[in-house]
Amino acid sequence: MNFVFISPHFPPHYFHFISALRERGVTVLGIGDASYESLRPELKESLHEYFFIPSLMDEEALTRAAGYLTWRHGRIHRIDSLNESWLEVEARLRGDFNVSGLQPADIHRLRSKSGMAEVFHEAGVPHPDLIRVRDAAQVKAFAARVSYPLVLKPDVGVGAANTFKVASDAEVDAALSHPLPTTYVAQPFVRGTIVTYDGIVDRHGVIVFSLSHEYSDGGMETVVEQRDISFWSHKEIPPALDVLGRQVVAAFGLRERWFHLEFFRLPDGRFVVLEANLRPPGGFMVDMMNYTCDIDVYRLWARVVTGDPVADFRFTPRYHVCHSARRKSRRYRHPHADVEAKLGSSLILHRELPSIYHSLLGEEMYLTRHTDMDALRDTVRFIQDKA
Repeated sequence: MNFVFISPHFPPHYFHFISALRERGVTVLGIGDASYESLRPELKESLHEYFFIPSLMDEEALTRAAGYLTWRHGRIHRIDSLNESWLEVEARLRGDFNVSGLQPADIHRLRSKSGMAEVFHEAGVPHPDLIRVRDAAQVKAFAARVSYPLVLKPDVGVGAANTFKVASDAEVDAALSHPLPTTYVAQPFVRGTIVTYDGIVDRHGVIVFSLSHEYSDGGMETVVEQRDISFWSHKEIPPALDVLGRQVVAAFGLRERWFHLEFFRLPDGRFVVLEANLRPPGGFMVDMMNYTCDIDVYRLWARVVTGDPVADFRFTPRYHVCHSARRKSRRYRHPHADVEAKLGSSLILHRELPSIYHSLLGEEMYLTRHTDMDALRDTVRFIQDKA
């Protein structure tokens, strides 16, 4: 199998995916915008060849790179990046080189928020009302029907970038005093806790791994108010969430893919789907899965992609694994040395994060593992306690 992996160097820990493919005998061919010299040694060892282009937004350069790799190694069998930013790039290249997987015609329906809403509606999965908007008049008319507050966000976007809340006609006028930079959607602001349904589906559409995480805060509030976010894994998936998650995965017709679905858990315990992401969960959540279950989902994904049997794969969530964020702009009561001493063996990882993560995930993070939620909550409080 010839596998073209786009942007294999980012996120930095995704080299584990490439290594897992190489272990299974896959010829992994990278295309990226980082110099070969800057790649980490483990990544260099796992790539059969790497093609540098100055910008992954350059469609012509990407096509030339894929064409060159085809000339060098023969037919390309898979193209992927496991990265939200390059979903459209992957789809276009698959269409150009006759590679299976999501095609350009699939992308609007499966990536845009308005397209997702259509899928949710057809599948009968509860979700907030949504309309595409271009101006203040449309937003106000929608508010007259569903009432304020509303959330406005790009129809196609990553995380909570360029997302904001409006609670009155006056706030709509202020927010939309200048033309919107791209197509936006409006939704009612939902008061609830965000929980996820994450996992991997095989080439037959069967979910072979699934896990749920919970966020301390919503992405929009975290970015706008610069909150210290935390999120953690659950040992069990609520049955109602599992049912809805499986409905969404089936409705999207996913094959050989990761999925990262976000839901609101409402105060009355019901679940409402927010959005679907056709990639692994962000940050270090893939590693959190491994630490939660004492497994290797990098290697599991590689087995799924190569069509190797996974019927023997078993997993049991044994721990709650938590990401606790800190921001450089904030003074904390406990310095890093005290945090290390306090946490002991429960501290798995401490990292400075790449700048692209800072607005949502903070500048640094602590990854900790616990057998019960009380210990997890105590740890988050200790790490994020302000001076």
